[in-house]
Amino acid sequence: MIPVTAIVVTKNEGDNIAHCLLPLLRTFSRVVVVDSGSTDDTMATAKSMGADFVPYSWDGKYPKKRQWCLENIFGLGQWVLFIDADEVISPDMIREMELLFARGNLADGYFVRGRYVWMGQKLKFGMTNNKLCLFRRDKFIFPKVDDLLLDGMGEIEGHYQPVPIDTDARIGQLDHAVTHHNRKGRGDWDRRHQRYAQWESAMISRNLFPTDPVAWREEVKQLTRASVFRPTLVFVWSYIVKFGFLDGVAGFDYALSRASYARDVIRRLRSIQ
Repeated sequence: MIPVTAIVVTKNEGDNIAHCLLPLLRTFSRVVVVDSGSTDDTMATAKSMGADFVPYSWDGKYPKKRQWCLENIFGLGQWVLFIDADEVISPDMIREMELLFARGNLADGYFVRGRYVWMGQKLKFGMTNNKLCLFRRDKFIFPKVDDLLLDGMGEIEGHYQPVPIDTDARIGQLDHAVTHHNRKGRGDWDRRHQRYAQWESAMISRNLFPTDPVAWREEVKQLTRASVFRPTLVFVWSYIVKFGFLDGVAGFDYALSRASYARDVIRRLRSIQ
């Protein structure tokens, strides 16, 4: 077993949770599901499969859900991996982590990419999500970003990274990715991203985003986050630079969707300013 506690934060993830938990339970020393009052079979499935189950109720304040996990769950150990219920860890990523922990000399945290299943097809190319979600819990913290009064995210930390507690923290990148599914359908995707766009535009307008722990990523975000060219840049990056066209129709539609999200953020931002 890899000496890592995998933490899955959930709310009504009955469609996803079994797929997510199966490889985690075979791989990591502990798997914890932290649930926000699900009314479906999320709890029953998680318990029946052998995961630890922790109920969570947000009090409307900080810490939000992921930082709450770090502060309040007993016996997490030194290393944690935050993974969403609609993500499935890949066999290649498992092998990579096994080698990392066997060899030692680890960085303090690692970015992990997510590749989407889109239109029923697992994308091999195009834009990915990249999250700092594998780290030593004594080295990183999810910051307070003063977004409690903003609509869109609520109990969960938004689309920003945990930040290093010490300036000497070392950050690496895993080569292999998790697979990000969308089993609830395109309508759910669109509704969620409308909420995200509302939150992100408000965050940009108030300059609330924390500094990304990787300098070049922060520079790119500063240049593009509020730019009117952002939708075009996102499409070109996903479809052309990252070879999304090799995924055919699904790659084209995915690049359009990412560009549409960026366009929604910019549209909302302009209406605020």
